Amino acid sequence: MAPSVPPPAGAALRVGPGFRPWSAPRGRRGGVPTLPLVTHRQSFVYRFRADQAGTFWYHSHQVADPQVKGGLFGALVVTPREGLGDVADTTALTHLYAGRRTVNGLEGDVPGAGAPGQRVRVRIVNTDNGPVQVWVGGAPHRLAAIDGTEVAAPTPSTDSLAVTAGGRADLEIDLPADGAGVRVEIGGASAVTFGRPLPPTPRPAGELDPLHYGSPAALPFDPAAADRSFDYVIGRRPGFLDGTPGLWWTVNGHLWPDVPMYVVREGDVVRMHIENGSGELHPMHLHGHHAVVLARDGVPATGSPWWTDSVDVQDGHSVDIAFVADNPGLWMDHCHNLAHPGEGLIAHLMYEGVTTPYRVGGDPHNDPE
Repeated sequence: MAPSVPPPAGAALRVGPGFRPWSAPRGRRGGVPTLPLVTHRQSFVYRFRADQAGTFWYHSHQVADPQVKGGLFGALVVTPREGLGDVADTTALTHLYAGRRTVNGLEGDVPGAGAPGQRVRVRIVNTDNGPVQVWVGGAPHRLAAIDGTEVAAPTPSTDSLAVTAGGRADLEIDLPADGAGVRVEIGGASAVTFGRPLPPTPRPAGELDPLHYGSPAALPFDPAAADRSFDYVIGRRPGFLDGTPGLWWTVNGHLWPDVPMYVVREGDVVRMHIENGSGELHPMHLHGHHAVVLARDGVPATGSPWWTDSVDVQDGHSVDIAFVADNPGLWMDHCHNLAHPGEGLIAHLMYEGVTTPYRVGGDPHNDPE
């Protein structure tokens, strides 16, 4: 589930076969990351308090790759209690169906909500297995939020932005007062449109880097005083996964299930160095927490604190993150290319003293994804 938002009091979401109940976001106590499958002809009711504003989504987490590719997902937007003021709001859930780019299930141009001269927020949710490039034609934009967390002092940009698989990006645009056209291009094949018709716009040469965007702000903890430091080194080698021979992903040189269990205590400040030497890009996703990106390839972040739950780690590169262990549970830490967890690219974050009655495998087919 990405990011995991717990089920507002009195609200319910009914799901179908193969769906695995979600888990809680950063700051939520007592989250349960592993529950039995919702099998054929069964149902499960989620009840939760929607007290973390932001852009989220939900999806199947068992047989995840084919089920999500087939459409078993949806957006979940939590607006602030005080509302959005005069800002018009559009959610753009992008997905590839059989290789065809869609926005909210539609191909081509999709009209957004917003009047001339109004500020609009376009919430882009990437439901695919790889990054999608997004850019705006007809007006500058600001990257207002990443993965449900606001960016500090965003500035106008005309660059493109790579939205990580499983990630979300909220763009804010001040529409021209004369009704001139604006296009939020998503992958170069679909767009959210405003105002008068505007032809498709080419992708800009520059790319916005969240590592150096926005203004610095104080963190609520000191990453230099971490209680725990972990390495998450992604590789690939021949071997056997659940008795099947193949070329599988490794974590710290080991094949599933002989992979790390990162053990923490509640309240720990945790640093994690993620390094990728596997030959492919991996969008890494930690359940139940938001982490701040400290550095990429050793280059420190200089912009707004980049809070994220899904971050791309390119082949041959590394990313350093930090977070507070403030949500006791047993949490997945995996690649959000949804074919990869089933191929072994998965580890877990475990809190001391927290257990689950559910086990991998067995009759319920609780597979490692």
